[in-house]
Amino acid sequence: MWYNFYFSEPRWLWLLLVPAALVIWYIFRKTITQPVFRFSSLKSFEATRGGLRKNAPHLLFGLRMLFMVLAVLIIARPQTSSSSSKVVTEGIDIVMALDISGSMLALDFKPNRLEAAKNVAADFINSRPYDRIGLVVFSGESFTQCPLTSDHPVLLNLFNSIQSGMIEDGTAIGSGLATAVNRLRESKAISKVIILLTDGVNNQGSVAPITAAEIAKKYGIRVYTVGVGTRGMAPYPVQTPIGIQYQNMQVEIDESVLNSIADLTGGHYFRATDNDKLKEVYTEIDQMEKNRVELVEHARRHDEYFIIGLLAGFLLLAEFVLRHSWLRSIP
Repeated sequence: MWYNFYFSEPRWLWLLLVPAALVIWYIFRKTITQPVFRFSSLKSFEATRGGLRKNAPHLLFGLRMLFMVLAVLIIARPQTSSSSSKVVTEGIDIVMALDISGSMLALDFKPNRLEAAKNVAADFINSRPYDRIGLVVFSGESFTQCPLTSDHPVLLNLFNSIQSGMIEDGTAIGSGLATAVNRLRESKAISKVIILLTDGVNNQGSVAPITAAEIAKKYGIRVYTVGVGTRGMAPYPVQTPIGIQYQNMQVEIDESVLNSIADLTGGHYFRATDNDKLKEVYTEIDQMEKNRVELVEHARRHDEYFIIGLLAGFLLLAEFVLRHSWLRSIP
């Protein structure tokens, strides 16, 4: 909420020229009409020099001019308006389904595929403050890491806690998609979207990817699929007797299945071969799913002449009291 100060009748502010002209006339009149006496010495008058009474006419005139200025401001009706705004959106619910299998630790992305995907997804979440977003992770099986929420700081904390190896290894694309669909099944949002990111071929799970896509289509859910991995060979983590070692292996992504999922649900398939391409993918999805935002403003006006009127009344009273008491002049 914010406050604006203005005059609802600003045309009356021209009247401020009246006290300004009176001040100029007063100064000019005092300059040309004040009598002058010549003395050889002023020592005998030093005891009577200065004092408030000597400047009484100026003080009384000043009080009167200030009263006139405040009176003009009151006539111009000073007001403040308190304004508030409410954001109205069409409503888009998004579930991000993220592959966390061991192959997501491959080093063709920096620092690896999983961390690159998390970083770019975090930027995507921050760019959509008005959407509800949820998170599903999958490898050999799937589960919901975060249900749909508009509390993005909580979502980002859960995103940061994702690690490969949290669940059984493998690539259950169908299960991951089915879990994401289940998160959106009862959503009342106008637009429902799944962003599914994987780097492999479906090899586990009890739900076929196309079956899950058909279910998504039934509920009006659009699926954007993202294949992550360079073309050709990439250094994959391999468990050896002496620990994790990286070996160059052929990158295999089931692009035909990912394309079919996207086409069936009205989405789109993207291939990200490095960090920059992955950022471009999320930027393009962000533009394709821009929600309509309306700003509804409410304003409430308040007259602010009470304090000014109170001050003007005090100045008028002070001028009257001083003129007829302490600064009274005797004809």
